[in-house]
Parts: sequence; structure tokens; C-alpha cells
Amino acid sequence: MNEHTTQLLDRFHHLALWRRRAVFVLGGLWITVPPLMGFWLIARIGPVGDWLRERPEDGLIIFTLVFAVTSGIGVLPTYAQAILGGWVFGATLGSAASMCGLVAGAAIGFFLARSISGGAIVALVDRNPRGAVIRNALVDANQGKTFFLITLLRLPPNSPFAFANLAMGAAGVRALPLLAGTAIGMLPRTIVTCTAAATAAATGARDIQQLVNEKGWIALAIGLCTLVVVMMIIAAIARKALTSAGLSSDSKPA
Repeated sequence: MNEHTTQLLDRFHHLALWRRRAVFVLGGLWITVPPLMGFWLIARIGPVGDWLRERPEDGLIIFTLVFAVTSGIGVLPTYAQAILGGWVFGATLGSAASMCGLVAGAAIGFFLARSISGGAIVALVDRNPRGAVIRNALVDANQGKTFFLITLLRLPPNSPFAFANLAMGAAGVRALPLLAGTAIGMLPRTIVTCTAAATAAATGARDIQQLVNEKGWIALAIGLCTLVVVMMIIAAIARKALTSAGLSSDSKPA
């Protein structure tokens, strides 16, 4: 092996190492930052909502674009933005705008992860038997099966949006089934979240604090419990389907 070849291999090794570190750092940020920013957005839903309502001509467009960018780069979580959408624009428009924003955000996060990872994570995933099974199921299957599996992975309410974009982008999942599965899988919880927020906003409260003061903790607790029960039902359906497909922690790799 000549010196030139050795230098090229060293550069390739250093680039792959840099890509892996970048993906790990991004993964850490995308797990920790969105939940914290989600609490901030919900706490500020009053002034943010008022700002959007003051722009009837372009408020919905601004909301959708911000939803796409902030969810795509892992700054704000989808659930908090869906709450804002339902609170400001109602169940129907809020759900539609949130769905447009999260699908666009999935595309941003997916292609960002793919450009940063450059395939450097695939070898690491394949070293783990279960990771290899999951990656093969998502990548090597036909697009119809990949779409079905991604739909199931996106269905649970506790599925981390930004981190899932990173994982699937870095693992080499194809874009079309990813985006289609994201849209179908996240539709139920988005509609439920936006409807719950719209119902709360229909009381006339300006923000969550006023809602609690006017309706009391009992009414809020009943509403939250109802929302949690619905989300648990969705999660149970997804978990059962994922187990049947061999992608749940309850199932064993082949």
C-alpha cells in the first residue's frame, strides 16, 4: 500500500469518525432540547397565540413554516406546536397546518441527518443484531412494507420526532415511505391534540393559566385524563402492531 493510498484511507477514517460524532451530538440535542422548549411554548401560548391571531392573512402560513423548520432542526416538539395550532386556529385548520408542518419538518430532519451521517452510522447499527434486523426491515424491504413499518413507528404518542428523523436518515431509509408513513402515522395523535387544544381555547381563556383559574384543576384534570386515555389506546394499538412486525422490544430478532 503506497503512501497516497494510506493518506486517503486516513482521511476517510477521520471523516467517518467526525460524521459519527456529529450524529451522536445531534442525537443528544434532539432528545433533550425539544421537551424543554415544548414546556416553554405551552407556557407562552397566550402571547404567541395573540401574535398569530393579529396576522389573519399570514398567521397560518407563518405557523406552518415555523413548525416545519423548528421541528426539522430539533428545536420545538411537534406536540407543543400542535397544541398551539389547535389553540389558535381550531381543530380543523390547526390539524391541517400541523400536519403540513410536521411532514415538511420530517423532510428537513431526514435530509439533514443523511447529509451529516453520510452512511457512517450504518456500520455501527449493523454491529448490533437487533439494530441490524430493524434497519434491514426498514431499508431492504419493499417501499410498501417500509411505509407500513414507519407508520407504526410514528403512531405512538411518545415516539420522539426529531430523533426518529435522525435515526432513519442516518440508517438509510428511503425518503418517500418515510414521509408518507410519517403523515399517516402521526395523523391520529395530531388530530386528537389539536381538537383538545381547540376545545380548551373555546372556553375563552387566553392561556393555560387563565384556563386553570377559570375552570379549576378538576376540569383540567378530567380533560387531561381523557387525552391521556386516548393517547394510551393509540400507543397500545401501535405497540401490538410493532410486536407482530418484530420491531417491538417485546419481540425477539430473527
